[in-house]
Amino acid sequence: MQAITVKDRDAGVSGLTLTEAPHPHAAENDVIVKVHAAGFTPGELDWPSTWTDRAGRDRAPSVPGHELSGVVTGLGYGTTGLSIGQRVFGLTDWTRNGSLAEYTAVEARNLAPLPADVDHVTAAALPISGLTAWQALFDHAHLTTGQNVLIHGAGGGVGSIAVQLAREAGARVIATGRAADRDTALGLGADTFIDLQAEKLEDIDEVDVVLDVIGGEVLERSTALVRPGGTLVTIAEPVTVHPHDGRAIFFVVEPDRARLADLAQRLRDGRLKPIIGAVRTLAETASAFTPAKRTPGKTIIRVTED
Repeated sequence: MQAITVKDRDAGVSGLTLTEAPHPHAAENDVIVKVHAAGFTPGELDWPSTWTDRAGRDRAPSVPGHELSGVVTGLGYGTTGLSIGQRVFGLTDWTRNGSLAEYTAVEARNLAPLPADVDHVTAAALPISGLTAWQALFDHAHLTTGQNVLIHGAGGGVGSIAVQLAREAGARVIATGRAADRDTALGLGADTFIDLQAEKLEDIDEVDVVLDVIGGEVLERSTALVRPGGTLVTIAEPVTVHPHDGRAIFFVVEPDRARLADLAQRLRDGRLKPIIGAVRTLAETASAFTPAKRTPGKTIIRVTED
């Protein structure tokens, strides 16, 4: 099968290569998925899990990408809940070969059934972005109706979904991003938009929740915006500066089949709309990791035509 592989950690994006790779084997409780569409995180080539397995052993060459939508073609021993021929979407394991391949092995519990009226490209944009936004806002920050939430990176995959979920929950949403993201964020339901390149973050009133996807200086400056008893949640980096009389949480998204099914239903109901950026082929993966022109939303790799 064809797959994108990396074998030289120092090579970065230039080390992404389209190669012929062995067909994956289904371990116990695994399924084999024929991948129709895949998502990736640009920084994942720097993650230790891209290069080592759960025991810390080198596993290069490895296949990156951790979001997928496709069809089950094989079942491992003991696998239940899914069947051959079933449309599915979800997350691959961080420390195993991922989704930028024609076929991949995935733990069945990491996948949810995909309704027939949801296309694979749209579904592949949901797993990391949707689960991250939900877990940040509700599992970690416990956002409730009437609260104020500041969402950084509102034009991106996580931020755009977080804006929609927070708005539906009855929160007042303050979104940030580049000037080009303003119309997108406001169109998704944000009450206010702050251009981080031209406007002062410090002019924002205190909020109950901050969702940070940027890290660095933006993360540090955001701590002062959290009111007493509030929560700052970040997925960018471990927290070193904490809000005064508030909580700060760094987390990594976890698979959740039931929540994936819920997100898919919201999409079908028209309550949720992932922002799809560029759609590229498997052969174009390297240029998708480092696009010449930034586009709002999530870049998706179309692996197999529907």
